[in-house]
Amino acid sequence: MLSVIFLPRQFQVMVVENVDERHVQRAAWAFPAYLLAINLFVLPIALGGLLHFGVGGADPETFVLSLPLANGQSLLALVAFIGGLSAATGMVIVEAIAVSTMVCNDLVMPLLLRLRHRASSDLSGVPLAVRRVVIVALLLLGYLYFRVAGEAYALVSIGLISFAAVAQFAPALLGGMYWKGGTRAGALAGLLAGFALWSWTLLLPSIAKSGWLATGFLTDGPFGIALLRPEQLLGLTGLDSLTHALFWSLLANAGLYVAVSLARAPSAREATQALLFVDVFQRSAGAPVFWRGRARLAELQQLATRFLGAEPAQRLFADYARRAGLAGVERIAPDAQLVQHVETQLAGAIGSASARAVMASVVEEEPLAPEDILRMLDEASQVRALNRQLESLDRLKDDFMSSVTHELRTPLTSIRAFAELMRDDPEMATEQRQQFLGLVVGEAERLSRLVNQVLDMAKIESGHAEWRNDQIDLRELIAHAVQTTAEVFRERGAVVSVQQPESVPTLHADRDRLLQVLLNLLSNAAKFVPAGSGRVEVRLTVDARAAQVEVADNGPGVPVDQQQLVFEKFRQGGDAANRPQGTGLGLPISRQIVEHFGGRMWLRSEPGRGACFAFELPWTRQQEETGA
Repeated sequence: MLSVIFLPRQFQVMVVENVDERHVQRAAWAFPAYLLAINLFVLPIALGGLLHFGVGGADPETFVLSLPLANGQSLLALVAFIGGLSAATGMVIVEAIAVSTMVCNDLVMPLLLRLRHRASSDLSGVPLAVRRVVIVALLLLGYLYFRVAGEAYALVSIGLISFAAVAQFAPALLGGMYWKGGTRAGALAGLLAGFALWSWTLLLPSIAKSGWLATGFLTDGPFGIALLRPEQLLGLTGLDSLTHALFWSLLANAGLYVAVSLARAPSAREATQALLFVDVFQRSAGAPVFWRGRARLAELQQLATRFLGAEPAQRLFADYARRAGLAGVERIAPDAQLVQHVETQLAGAIGSASARAVMASVVEEEPLAPEDILRMLDEASQVRALNRQLESLDRLKDDFMSSVTHELRTPLTSIRAFAELMRDDPEMATEQRQQFLGLVVGEAERLSRLVNQVLDMAKIESGHAEWRNDQIDLRELIAHAVQTTAEVFRERGAVVSVQQPESVPTLHADRDRLLQVLLNLLSNAAKFVPAGSGRVEVRLTVDARAAQVEVADNGPGVPVDQQQLVFEKFRQGGDAANRPQGTGLGLPISRQIVEHFGGRMWLRSEPGRGACFAFELPWTRQQEETGA
């Protein structure tokens, strides 16, 4: 299982060279199906070889060739030989290229750059030369191991020894993907311990059994210490050599990785790296990149030429300019996107660590300034504030539903009660029945107003309300509103006065919506003015910037602690015992209407000295031109 992921050729193809996540989804079923398919042929060939040659009659690894030869099928044997040779050659090629790329990118090139072997000369041929040398060295090492241990071990056993070595990468790599507490020191300690025990318990015994080392340390242990016998370490017996080596090597590897990591808190760099991997699915793909630095296009071109070659570097920048829709390479801005793009291309040739190092030599990257850090913290604070707002909106939704239910239930209860009284008393006097019917009609009208206001508020807040653009004479609109509410004020014994200039500019807005605002302010004033001595003043003032309308009354006023609450849904100011009947939606709707046209609404009030609701609407450029 671990070899499927961590063998160099597997890791190179599956991780390093993978550019599309969908490929992993396909490989998740295609690769197991491939393994199953090729192994379907192993069992019949093995069974046929044992039945034909008997146990020990022939080398099992040659059954695929010896079986057809023994039965005179030379052509079939030739086909099997060519197929096996091509498969083995392909495996060697892919493995050698993968390992040479890793050695070049992650070992040799960082070392060369650290030793400052990075003159301005063309270095594009260096990675290729390094990889070729590594490929030759790998082949020679493979042949050397075959000569040392190949005679004593079957090919499958040699493969399992390498699989056990590859398994040592598992604790650090898997731990780094799922555990934020892992550190570089812990990973190195685990890898060193794992490979040391793998060498002691598996590699050295394979060499000793081939006759290249004395076997005394296998049977008696080094210096006669039986507890250190490679294949019975610390007295553990009953396991085959592979299982024994895996047990001790992975135990020490994982144990030291965890223990050393817990012994010291991760550094800031390690913690950042851990977050990038462990929380990769929680991070926003569009998160801002804080990069402060300066880069020059010419230096980036020289750097790409040095490591990629002249022609590939020219294609790199030409393709970038074409994708950006620029007229030519000289139009490219050396910003963070270009730096990242060039670094990515260099990483494919010399490795990510080397690419970062050489980019740092030409990019003057500045450390984050305090204001950048504050900006990052501010964005984090904004995210937390947004979460709090979402929670608050959720509570407001619950409050809204509760308030609407309560406001709907009250008139419905009254209507039902009066209707039941009239139903249960057929002999009810006509006068009383008419009185009850009047109350039912009034409550029904109240219920209709509430439903209409709730729907109106919902449309405005969702942005689905219909708005018109009328030419409005504010003097005429105020006169219309005062005339409409005149009967209400007459019943209260209140007097309404209007103060306004002789002429005002034409306002462009929705006439019905502004009339709704004026009617709401006048109706509220009529509710709160004292009966018989009420006074309401409507004042209109204009200047070059805006028009302002005030509706002031001589009622009890609004307490200071309630002056902001009156603009909230289903909230009314004043004493609860003497509060007039209402839905608590008029003022919130009025403020929404005014703010839609770029204005604002506010309240001035001193307890016992009345209240003044005011709003202003700015002139648009067209209004200024037509009304100035």
